[in-house]
Amino acid sequence: MRLYARVHGGRIEAAGFHTLGCVAAIAASSVLTELLAGRSLDEALTIRNTTVAEALGGLSPDKLHCSVLAEEAIDRLVERARGLGLGG
Repeated sequence: MRLYARVHGGRIEAAGFHTLGCVAAIAASSVLTELLAGRSLDEALTIRNTTVAEALGGLSPDKLHCSVLAEEAIDRLVERARGLGLGG
């Protein structure tokens, strides 16, 4: 899962993804981009794997790792954005 975002003034204006994997991983990536749009970097960090799973209407126990991948992608995205001086 690769997560991309356009960040301006510490706020995520738009997000996109590139995911190779099962349908649940692709769905988690997609819903994550919707959850991120318009949020500040700090607000993005409040999105947990459970937030992603709930937004999908739930995930089966054997697919919960897909929402964990989404949470980890947020952490990396925010870390990189801050490292580039994009705010937050």
